[in-house]
Amino acid sequence: MNNLILKYLLLTFLLALLFGFNVSCQDNNHQNNRYDFTKIDKVIQSAITDNAFPGAVVLVSKEGKIIYEKAFGHLTYDDTSAVVTTNTIYDIASLTKVIVTTTAAMICYDRNLFDIDDTVSNYIPDFALNGKENVTIKNLLLHNSGLPSFKPFYKKYSSPDDVISDIYSTPLQYKPGTKTIYSDLGIITLAKVIERVTGKSLDDFSQEEIFKPLDMNSTYFNPPNSLKYKIAPTEYDDYWRNKLVWGEVHDETASMLNGVAGHAGLFSTAPDISHLLLMLLDEGNYSSKRIINTETIQLFTKRYSQQSTRALGWDTKSNTGSSAGDLFDSTSFGHLGFTGTSVWIDPTRDLFVVFLTNRVYPTRENKKLYKVRPALHNTIIKAIE
Repeated sequence: MNNLILKYLLLTFLLALLFGFNVSCQDNNHQNNRYDFTKIDKVIQSAITDNAFPGAVVLVSKEGKIIYEKAFGHLTYDDTSAVVTTNTIYDIASLTKVIVTTTAAMICYDRNLFDIDDTVSNYIPDFALNGKENVTIKNLLLHNSGLPSFKPFYKKYSSPDDVISDIYSTPLQYKPGTKTIYSDLGIITLAKVIERVTGKSLDDFSQEEIFKPLDMNSTYFNPPNSLKYKIAPTEYDDYWRNKLVWGEVHDETASMLNGVAGHAGLFSTAPDISHLLLMLLDEGNYSSKRIINTETIQLFTKRYSQQSTRALGWDTKSNTGSSAGDLFDSTSFGHLGFTGTSVWIDPTRDLFVVFLTNRVYPTRENKKLYKVRPALHNTIIKAIE
């Protein structure tokens, strides 16, 4: 009996040693990544010291796993302001165009609610005014519709209906398909097409078909005031609203459209955005759910011509001067937001980077971020290769 007890104790001891060793290795691998990311830290910390932005979140995913996720700085340049966390909510500005409007367009395309070669006027007859009857949904997505880039509606109107009516009656500046001019007006119009074919407002459709299925639980149009403490302030508006814009949309036109627009208005976090990008790199799948067809993602994220870097809704990496830097693959696609946000996806490396800042605090005149973006992306690629 004593021998049996001794053998049992010895076996238990050996198993404990073995189990403890395995746990220790797993913890060690988790805490000490095989990549050296100290230079990424230095790029961001140096930018904050240079007042390029008061704070930032950087998230890097490779092969379906987050390999770097870190927050830096404060919500403002005041050191007594709240520190940025990885769950800080940012006004992501024009990232709304890809996170919401382009994704919603993919879903509508999958469901045969429209074809990208359909004319916009087929769904919105008023849009045909002043020679726009042949503009297609594809033209809106490629930013080659002929519509102007933007208009300072806030100087002229006071209601959402006036803004939309103005867009529908706006004459074209050039023949569709002959130029590429990045246009807020085109994407605002696309969102109205999506609302028309789905029978739902853009924010309701996004919540039901994008945010909820992708577990994007901190993503909002018009975030509740109770979350203001988690939101990075944007600009001190001394030309229209005459206050610090904080917790409400920075973009003037989106503000006039009650905070919900196809081109801007979304607030989100780096982890939430990563869920959508993981889905795109996993061929439309997320958590065993099919969100978008693989072929649709391929259609929307490829460059359409050598005359422009544009994909459908998305942009692709230019050969020189790209915010993605020099080392991302030529097949990479991404987008920027005016407030200081960006996403870049490199499908050949199964890699993406989410970079969120509030560089417009306290003024949009601060353009130091423009040099930081390519430096950051170059540093990330060098760190992993």
